[in-house]
Amino acid sequence: TQFAVLPSSSQAFGTDLGKLAQSTLETLDAQGVLSETVFSDDADAWGDLQKALSASLPVNVVYNLSVYNISTTNGVVSYHLSDSISDSSFGVDSDSGSLLVASPDVTFTQDPEKVGGESTEITLYILNCSDANGWWVTGYTGQSLAADFYDFLSPYFTNTVLINTTAQFELLLEDSLGEGNVQNAVVVNPFGETVPIPHSYTQYGTQSGEGYYVTRDSHSMFCYTLGSLTRQYNWTWVSIVGYPLYYVSNTASFSNSDNGYGIYGMDQVGYSGLNAFLRGLDGEDYDAWEYVYLNGYWQWIYDRGSIATEVGVVHFTDTALDLCNYYGLYPSPYQTATRALPQDIEDDYHLTLSAPIFEIKNGYNAGATYAHQDGSGALTAIGLTRIPDIRVAALGLLMYYNPAVYRSEFGASGTSSLVTLQLGQQGGT
Repeated sequence: TQFAVLPSSSQAFGTDLGKLAQSTLETLDAQGVLSETVFSDDADAWGDLQKALSASLPVNVVYNLSVYNISTTNGVVSYHLSDSISDSSFGVDSDSGSLLVASPDVTFTQDPEKVGGESTEITLYILNCSDANGWWVTGYTGQSLAADFYDFLSPYFTNTVLINTTAQFELLLEDSLGEGNVQNAVVVNPFGETVPIPHSYTQYGTQSGEGYYVTRDSHSMFCYTLGSLTRQYNWTWVSIVGYPLYYVSNTASFSNSDNGYGIYGMDQVGYSGLNAFLRGLDGEDYDAWEYVYLNGYWQWIYDRGSIATEVGVVHFTDTALDLCNYYGLYPSPYQTATRALPQDIEDDYHLTLSAPIFEIKNGYNAGATYAHQDGSGALTAIGLTRIPDIRVAALGLLMYYNPAVYRSEFGASGTSSLVTLQLGQQGGT
């Protein structure tokens, strides 16, 4: 004769008491109920906690909540029961959760390590050009996103500089801005698929030879110059969303030109902008135009042609998920990628994929930093759809540089308590 051991009815059909206990504690702590009560002698506060517990739990679930004071003597941690409340006795079947609760008087601080450490001072430059417009940043402007990036990232850098006009951007390109350290810098472009362009680099500017290719009527030459300077200065260039360098913008130079969607002050570069940037980053010549028969007609194609593509929903890597908690950035781990880049650009432009934010999908990467293999320059490209979530780009940059975060707690002794919540089901065994 054989016998099968069946689970109790509460295990087979009932509530997961352990998860319920843990989530209840976390919810009450987030509401401030736990910390206000645990460190209070007010009977009314404990009565309010009992009401909150009863309201949070199913009617057939009973509880016992216990609070333990924590002390340390000669490195040995001890827990001493200080308070306990209960609404019923338990049968055999119960489970529990626990949470370390801090007093409302405790102050927590975090002191991030500076990118580059003590040996290398790395400056963060954020484009904030008032005379440029963005695209693929629906609901925002490049300037508003620049302010948000400043708040997110400036604690991690020794020096953070906002580039407020395209004229200042020109000084940065010429290493004559006089603020920060251009070498080894990080340059964040929060204008989405657009990049601000100084007037001198436009068709009729004094440096048009570095910004405009007359033969093909294209400002992709400016994107090539940006790639070359990224290589020369060992920059990390950050594109926060969409197809990088698809437009250039200067509201004065292009006052009568729009991007085809009614946004003036812009000129379309197209896919050749990113290709030209990558050629500059790789130290190749700019000239890569070919006249080819494609899609039923003859046309001019630059380098590889369009390389970004739509791959749909993508998911964070395990490393990205872990570092969300570490850096306190919590974008959705699921995003929609419409401008993902193919893996083979790593071979074509001698790049190393560093700190991928998303899992590879169909041979495409929706967000990562691509560092040149000779150690000169890098591109962080976030190929997601709009509306932009700049926390993804900030996370990607922090993943690449990986600065440490030092956390501290300030307060008198006895400012933390361990709270346990034991739950049981009435009618169970």
